[in-house]
Amino acid sequence: MTSTANTPQAGGSPAAPEHLAHVVFITAAAAMGGFLFGYDSSVINGAVEGIRGKYDVGSATLAQVIAVALIGCAIGAATAGRIADRIGRIRCMQIAAVLFTISAVGSALPFALWDLALWRIIGGFGIGMASVIGPAYIAEVSPPAYRGRLGSFQQAAIVIGIAISQLVNYGILQTANGNQRGKLLGVEAWQLMLGVMVIPAVIYGLLSFAIPESPRYLISAGKEERARKVLAEVEGEHIDLDARVREIQLAMKREHKSTFKDLLGGGFYFKRIVWIGIGLSAFQQLVGINVAFYYSATLWQSVGIDPSTSFLYSFTTSIINIIGTVVAMVLVDRIGRRPLVLIGSVGMVIGLALEAWAFSYHLVGGKLPSLQGWVALVAAHWFVFFFAMSWGVVVWVFLGEMFPNKIRAAALGVAASAQWIANWAITASFPSLSDWNLSATYVIYTCFAVLSIPFVLLFVKETKGKTLEEMG
Repeated sequence: MTSTANTPQAGGSPAAPEHLAHVVFITAAAAMGGFLFGYDSSVINGAVEGIRGKYDVGSATLAQVIAVALIGCAIGAATAGRIADRIGRIRCMQIAAVLFTISAVGSALPFALWDLALWRIIGGFGIGMASVIGPAYIAEVSPPAYRGRLGSFQQAAIVIGIAISQLVNYGILQTANGNQRGKLLGVEAWQLMLGVMVIPAVIYGLLSFAIPESPRYLISAGKEERARKVLAEVEGEHIDLDARVREIQLAMKREHKSTFKDLLGGGFYFKRIVWIGIGLSAFQQLVGINVAFYYSATLWQSVGIDPSTSFLYSFTTSIINIIGTVVAMVLVDRIGRRPLVLIGSVGMVIGLALEAWAFSYHLVGGKLPSLQGWVALVAAHWFVFFFAMSWGVVVWVFLGEMFPNKIRAAALGVAASAQWIANWAITASFPSLSDWNLSATYVIYTCFAVLSIPFVLLFVKETKGKTLEEMG
């Protein structure tokens, strides 16, 4: 017997583990890294025009400053798995919290454009680490019957971070009388927007001291007694702890510390499962979702909406993002991962195609025609909803579950790095592409959403209800 905490009840649904509330707290604390991920990623939305004005830069240079954080993200994601295997998941979270804090302070008080970019790279490294450690840690402490829903906490925290950043930005902008360069507390409004992140960064660091280390890491470090205590906390005191430890040990004996070489399939190419993880990560970004969170205020202003209203629309979009994420959390363990992403892909195709149609019309008096303006606004919210209730959540769940034990850490790092690289490509290219042809830009995103459908149908397998040890 490996567990009794999650055995089905008479009605057929799994029994709640004895300490589910404690597991939820642990998961939520770990997902605070996701909150910072969302906050740091989208807070720049409110600072774009302020940075452009202060440093008098064009779209191409501005895009590089906005996107440069993603290079740090890719590096952090690629190295986080190895760091976590060496020093533990909790220490990795604490390093990320320190990096977030340094980045927030530096970004709020830059000397010039070059050091603003440097602080954003440092923050990006922290985001990349959190993007890998959060899903991995949550998957390792979650009871199998609840792992999908608990794994969704990462994305829930991301979208809440996005929403809070937009709300804070809106509040700061209103206080500064609608001027991103207005003076507040001795700095310009956009600087204060970036500096506020120091508050959640410190909270994340403090919470990391209140949660236990992953039982799998503890067993790998020879700390079996501590691992038993953690397993009792998260899976219940009535499970057969010795059997559960042996199950994890047996799985670990079949593996060794994963390295980049382990991901290769006999040559200079990745194993099939690694390519699938890379594909999921890339498609999640190539549909253009982060345009909605990095550039939405600028986008709406470009089609004639005033700054305060554009910030309000950025906030309402982030609320839709939260609603979609809640829908995904409810459904991910009920209907499965694959059905959700397929539904989401169809919905995204519709929303993106409508945005492309609306933006194809010429501005009249500096604004889109009334019908096209409303279609663009509704379609943008529609697109974000279908992304949030599918790819936004499920890709993180997939990446925490789909890889065999012997390559999980390294494969997760590579897949997450691919996600950040795709994110960088979209973020760095959008300002120049939109200057060229905004409608055609959205046609490109629509094509990627269309291609995601056969990709899932042909290559992605369902992971619902399987233990991590069953993955190989």
